[in-house]
Amino acid sequence: MNVRVRKIGEQLEEVVEVQCHKVTEEVKEIVHFVKSRQGQLTGNMDGRQYEIAVMDIYYIEAIDNKTFIYSSKDVYESRERLYALEGELEDKSFLRVSKSILLNLMKVTAIKPGFNSRFIAVLQNGEEVIISRKYVPALKEKLAGGKK
Repeated sequence: MNVRVRKIGEQLEEVVEVQCHKVTEEVKEIVHFVKSRQGQLTGNMDGRQYEIAVMDIYYIEAIDNKTFIYSSKDVYESRERLYALEGELEDKSFLRVSKSILLNLMKVTAIKPGFNSRFIAVLQNGEEVIISRKYVPALKEKLAGGKK
C-alpha cells in the first residue's frame, strides 16, 4: 500500500482519503485509527478552561463525584460525568478498565499481570493504571481487534 502526503493551503479543509480495491480489516484499522485521533474534550485547570485533544489524553478518572482528565503532564477537571465521556469516546481507543477509569489504549506501552486476577497497564509517561478483573474480558476483546 502506498502512502502519499500532500500539503494544502490553510483555507482548504484537511482530509484523509483511503483508496482501496476492497475494504479489508487493514483498511478498517486505518480508518479506526484516524477517527480515534480526532476530537477534543474541555477541561479546567487553575481557573482556566482548556481544549484537550483526545489523542493527548492518557486516562480519565472519577474521584469523589469529580472527573479528572490526565495528559502526559497535566491534570484537568471536567464537568462531564464518566459515563457521559465513555459514551462520547466509545468509537475512539478508550475503554473502561475499572469502575472509575477510562483508559486510552493508544497510550499503553505494556500490560502486565497484577494481583487477584487484575492487570496493570503501563502508560507512555511511566504511570501505571490498574485494570479490574471485571473489565479484563472487554480489554482482551478490544486488543484482539473486536469492538466493545
